Amino acid sequence: MVRFENVGMRYGPGPEVLRDVTFVLEAGSFTFLTGPSGAGKTTLLKLMLLAEPPSRGLITLFGHDLATARRGAFPALRRRIGVVFQDFRLLDHLSAFENVALPLRLAGRREEDYRQDVEELLTWVGLGDRMAAPPPTLSGGEQQRVAIARAVVARPDLLLADEPTGNVDSEIGQRLIRLFSELNRLGTTVLIATHDRSLIEKSRAKEMRLVDGRLVELRAQRP
Repeated sequence: MVRFENVGMRYGPGPEVLRDVTFVLEAGSFTFLTGPSGAGKTTLLKLMLLAEPPSRGLITLFGHDLATARRGAFPALRRRIGVVFQDFRLLDHLSAFENVALPLRLAGRREEDYRQDVEELLTWVGLGDRMAAPPPTLSGGEQQRVAIARAVVARPDLLLADEPTGNVDSEIGQRLIRLFSELNRLGTTVLIATHDRSLIEKSRAKEMRLVDGRLVELRAQRP
């Protein structure tokens, strides 16, 4: 699904943010990405989302070598990825329902075909009574849940989440992890960047740890 081989990344003339990062995410895997602030977690996610090219090394995504793939192929690759950003990136002029439904609309689906799915998903994340609300009227935690629902609604092949439980309480956080786990059970490869050790310790997922831009630990899935 995803392969990094000796990947390095720097912005401008500064020091490398990522250094010789090598790993493989197998299709259908569930992995936590951990490490202190500034370790390079967000940069790694950006590389996987094709938002930035690496400074060196090789990245393979869905069987495509990104160094040789046509740039025209990138939009189709991105459509196979669901992303939860730290800054949410919701559209303020759309309701919560419309924000979540947007990937399905862009894929050409009719509202009557997806309305029930979107409503059930928003109810699951605790926003059943806030579907008509635009993002500026929602709290940070509520906006986070809308962003998560939008990322998973189309059942992407790969889900990338950057601190997805950072703005919610522990009960909602556990519910969101169950949502990710169910999506993973249905075949989605999941990578979650987090500082929350309680989520990791309660999970059987793999763990990759970054420190100063280097992958220092790759812990296998616990039995």
